[in-house]
Amino acid sequence: MLLHGTDALKEAAAAGHALPAFVAYNLETVQGITAAAEAAGGPVIIQAGSSPFKHAGREALMRLALDAAARSTAPCGVHLDHSRDLDEITACLEAGYTSVMIDGSHLPFAENIALTKEAVRRARDHGAWVEAELGALPGDEDVSTDAVAHTAAMTDPRQAAEFVAATGVDALAVAVGNVHGFTQHPVRLDLERLAAIHEAVTVPLVLHGASGLPVEELHGALARGVAKVNVNAELRRAYLEATRTALPSALPGADVVSLWAAGRDAVRRAALDVIGRLSPRTEGADT
Repeated sequence: MLLHGTDALKEAAAAGHALPAFVAYNLETVQGITAAAEAAGGPVIIQAGSSPFKHAGREALMRLALDAAARSTAPCGVHLDHSRDLDEITACLEAGYTSVMIDGSHLPFAENIALTKEAVRRARDHGAWVEAELGALPGDEDVSTDAVAHTAAMTDPRQAAEFVAATGVDALAVAVGNVHGFTQHPVRLDLERLAAIHEAVTVPLVLHGASGLPVEELHGALARGVAKVNVNAELRRAYLEATRTALPSALPGADVVSLWAAGRDAVRRAALDVIGRLSPRTEGADT
């Protein structure tokens, strides 16, 4: 079933856990994500966004994700991730996406506000909610590049308060030491900065680049207002490792179905593992 509105996001924020948001590239990753949601009881967010569109095509992936979410027995949102194109946002909203992310983080502050305000206006006409980003998150969305976070590019709490008030956005993605993709460099979140942002804004926060993040760092973020966590690289790696393992036995018979099934099942297991880590914190968890 399609997950509409911000209630689940707000409930996660109030309870100290987060909605898992998984990037989907094709049929098998969409199926793996929805299977994990059904096994865990949901909800989850399927992120069929700008970057995966380059591979699958917008119309094909958009329809695939929406159909899978609608047919699932678990609540599944369908989200446009990291879009910089208002026409793309409009197309996804008209197709039935439940949320969109407008990424103006590369723009000067005032231009980011203007772009985000327009995205919010368009989303309201379709009953969808909007995520925006403030601060620069290093790394590549599709390929792990050993990215390193820089303090100068992190989200400023005072700017965050002004940004949220000016745009009317529903959720804010922040840069607090997190990076896209796996990295060999130790990732340490600036939890003090994150706490200050949480104090300054009135909306749930979003953590991108959570793949490989130590659980104590993750739980520290959940305790400081993060209510949506994006995971991509963990699912990509699981898919690739599973297909590599299955390939020798699949090659003699040209058995592509077994290869795709191995990848799909690996995505399901990886997503379930993430869902478990995002469950309400247990007593004694680091904060």
